[in-house]
Amino acid sequence: MLFENLFSLAGIIAIVGWLMLLISPLTPKWSDRIAGVLLPFVLSLGYLLLLIVPASASGGGFGTLADVIVLFSYEQAALAGWVHFLAFDLFIGAWVCRKARSEGIDFMLVVPCLPVIFLFGPAGLLAFQTVRAVRNRLRRE
Repeated sequence: MLFENLFSLAGIIAIVGWLMLLISPLTPKWSDRIAGVLLPFVLSLGYLLLLIVPASASGGGFGTLADVIVLFSYEQAALAGWVHFLAFDLFIGAWVCRKARSEGIDFMLVVPCLPVIFLFGPAGLLAFQTVRAVRNRLRRE
């Protein structure tokens, strides 16, 4: 039950951050501070605690795919992995918003990238980098 509660709490923290990113054009400084620094820090701290608190079971590792599957069969390890994703994806989402703002990219071009970052991490970053590349190419022409 503890891990379920921590899972829910981590999800709420991440959603608050993503909502802050969606309103970032209205509150850029607060969005940068909250979604770009504070909440990824809180999630990272939670991740660290999940790593250092002794697990109830051990096994698995990162040496082979089979080891990773065994490792993530434990609640604590699976939760740590999920919090890891939440923290990094939110951090990247905040970076995307800051980068777009600093480069003068219309936020409406960024909005579709944010849920892709939230759901699929690197694919969303690739989408944003594509938006940047196309925009930069069009500006040069």
